[in-house]
Amino acid sequence: MTDTAAFTPLSALLARRQRRDADVSFDVPDDWLQGRTSFGGLVSTFAVQAMRDAVATDWPDGVKLRALQSNFIAPVEQGLLTVSVRLLREGRNVRQVQATVRQGDTMSALIVGVFGLDRETTLTPLNPLQPAPARAVGELPQLPFVRGVRPNFLVHFDTRWSEGTRPFSGHDGWTASIHLRLTDADAASLSPELATVLMADVSPSPAISHFDKPSPTSSVSWSLEPRPLPPGDTVDGWWRADNEVIAASGGYVNQRSSLWSPGGSLAALAYQVVTVYG
Repeated sequence: MTDTAAFTPLSALLARRQRRDADVSFDVPDDWLQGRTSFGGLVSTFAVQAMRDAVATDWPDGVKLRALQSNFIAPVEQGLLTVSVRLLREGRNVRQVQATVRQGDTMSALIVGVFGLDRETTLTPLNPLQPAPARAVGELPQLPFVRGVRPNFLVHFDTRWSEGTRPFSGHDGWTASIHLRLTDADAASLSPELATVLMADVSPSPAISHFDKPSPTSSVSWSLEPRPLPPGDTVDGWWRADNEVIAASGGYVNQRSSLWSPGGSLAALAYQVVTVYG
């Protein structure tokens, strides 16, 4: 890994993207890797940005990301990747967009985004309240970034376990509640949409706390249901992810997560299938 001076903030990666018609290219540097592949949240963030670039430029401002289904097919290694975007359907309220992620001739991910306008409804709003944390951020120590021990991409994040056991601690447990924030100096410049996609995938599966030494894991599929942040909420601050494994067998883990914004709003629900190799 390179020296910390060479770490590349997400805003720089987005600024360097190149578009050619429906294809948008991005660079994946060493400091955004998770083992031999890129951090999956980064790949999905690139896909959403490409969707916005390629087909959403004339959409009304009120069209928000409502769902994102990411299937991770092959490792996304360091280097150039290209996202090819296709508008599947554009209705009066809902748009569905496909993004195919490739490196060279290899399809690395297939991602579908669902974007929609608010609809008129008589249904009473239901806005979940964030449960009180088991331990507040100020009570918890910062975990140092150690090269070769923690995945490279975590140099961009501060993660603190409020509840549940830490990865590879050799303790049983199927839940974890984690405070997390993006530490890049320009974190506040991210749009709420991209910040939600990115932050929703930072937490590791609680299942890996069962192992007493590092063991590989890999996301196979990830379904994200973002909720637009209310006015006045922010992306620069402490988010919280509450994660729960609901089933595990045969080396596959099924889990669900709730992501809470720095302002305490429910920012997203997520469901994931994870393979474990330990």
